[in-house]
Amino acid sequence: MNRSEAEVPRLFDRTLAGLKEAVRGLIGGDGPDPDLAKGDAERIRERFWACLEGRGGEVSARSRAAELGRTYLQLSETGRRRYLSILATEFDRDATAVKQAARALEAAAPEGRAAAEDVLRDALEAPRERLLRQFNALAEGVKFLVDLRFDLMRFARGDAPLSGLEKDLKRLLSSWFDAGFLELRRIDWNAPASLLEKLIDYESVHAIQSWHDMKNRLDSDRRCYAFFHPSMPNEPLIFVEVALETGLADNVHALLDEESPVGDPSRADTAVFYSISNAQRGLAGIAFGDFLIKRVVDDLRAELPNLKTFATLSPIPGFTRWLKENPDDAVEAALAKPGWWEDPDAAEAAKAPVLRAVARYLIHAKRKGRAADPVAHFHLSNGARMERLNWLANVSEVGRAQSASVMINYLYRSDMIEENHEAYKGEGRIAMSPAVRALAGKPEKKGR
Repeated sequence: MNRSEAEVPRLFDRTLAGLKEAVRGLIGGDGPDPDLAKGDAERIRERFWACLEGRGGEVSARSRAAELGRTYLQLSETGRRRYLSILATEFDRDATAVKQAARALEAAAPEGRAAAEDVLRDALEAPRERLLRQFNALAEGVKFLVDLRFDLMRFARGDAPLSGLEKDLKRLLSSWFDAGFLELRRIDWNAPASLLEKLIDYESVHAIQSWHDMKNRLDSDRRCYAFFHPSMPNEPLIFVEVALETGLADNVHALLDEESPVGDPSRADTAVFYSISNAQRGLAGIAFGDFLIKRVVDDLRAELPNLKTFATLSPIPGFTRWLKENPDDAVEAALAKPGWWEDPDAAEAAKAPVLRAVARYLIHAKRKGRAADPVAHFHLSNGARMERLNWLANVSEVGRAQSASVMINYLYRSDMIEENHEAYKGEGRIAMSPAVRALAGKPEKKGR
């Protein structure tokens, strides 16, 4: 049930049905050519300029923005790229005006400096930014812009103007989606079916196989929390699934077993975060996941004071890709036997070399001086420490393909989170348990 990139146009149109309804009937005719042929492209330019000029009142402005949104939704991939290219190239900031304003500011007397700064600030705001903000007033307008950014992220590769437009939109979204504006909600089985369907669709770590599976994940010994934005009240932005357990979990199949008995939350001492999914691809790179974990920990502590340990059971998605680039003969030999994970002897033989390789990857593989594994980077940035590697923790096809069945516990200790966060962000230093350090083959240093 996970989304592939090929499904994006279909999902884009489906999730923006509300916007289509909001603008239905505002313009007549059969709509533009899907590929935005020359004549239609010229009409799009004229509508952009009309929006910027602000002719008429608020109703007229909303109508023009709605028309532009409806037009975009009717276009093919080719037409959408052309539409965005017009916006990116012809409504960019005026480089000459920026230079002149910068020179004027540099030469301004003290009493005229504030006015010169205002002129420069206005020059730095591209007309396309004002156009993008006009969608805010529409029903589903913010959702439209979120999904528009995902289109831009795909189209902008190797295209400088589109990349500039994507960055402008990212800045706008970053200000609108500040964590202070977000609402944390617990989602349970009594939530609207439409919302539960979205969780099924957006789950990106462990696919939800059925409604029975969904119900199991929302039972009394489980929790699900999501962030929502006031402008997208029915669309989760990011959500986390939590299992209430006794001790650290070491196997995701046990956590997801629909036939296992329901645990007593009042007896649990550990909250295990086993799935965190970003629901809106157009918000990639806009950080609020760390705030989600901290908020959820606070809520769980208030509800269940018996909880003493907060940890994850996390995938290691980049391991096998790294292994191909850094081959290890011992690991390759250990995993060469078909069905090795089902053969106790073969699995035992593979355990030591694979765990050592995974530890080396997590600790030593770097990207821009930080952990190369995206999940590791996320949790280390939030102040967690690498606590324990778990063998045969996920023997599904995905688990074997990503990390040869290995998963990791990241531990969140309240007395260490800030220190770990600062050390990782500042120096790239990774907090890890002695057991993980030993697996990587490095002598333990003083301290953690």
